[in-house]
Amino acid sequence: MDICEKVAYIKGLAEGLELDNDSKEGKILAAIIDVLGDITEEICDIEDGCDALMEQIDAVDEDLSYVEEIIYGDDDECDCDCCDGDCEDDDQLYEVECPACNDVIYLDEDMLCEGGIACPNCGTDLEFDFDCDCGCCDEDCDCDEEE
Repeated sequence: MDICEKVAYIKGLAEGLELDNDSKEGKILAAIIDVLGDITEEICDIEDGCDALMEQIDAVDEDLSYVEEIIYGDDDECDCDCCDGDCEDDDQLYEVECPACNDVIYLDEDMLCEGGIACPNCGTDLEFDFDCDCGCCDEDCDCDEEE
């Protein structure tokens, strides 16, 4: 039995007693029952509001989960064939400072292998020249032949 039903039950009991509303005791009991009714209505309104808020919070949580999946992807899985799915080297970032604007740019290995990019801040062309460790860049790399 919820609170609304309990107050309705008490009202029914009071009406069954056929209290005299003109007596002091009858006036007090009638006032108490009226206050209980008002409190019950307020509680029901608050519960309805809480239910609506919980639905909205659940919807926002689902939307946030979707956005997190888009932004962060599935970090637990590895796409490479070299391991059992727990690659730590896949997310290695390299820090490069633009000589024109001194903006710090973070690059991954694939971006470095492209040989250059335009600075996202000022647009200056940045070129990367590094010794290839083979296997990370171009499959047509002839580094194996140099050894």
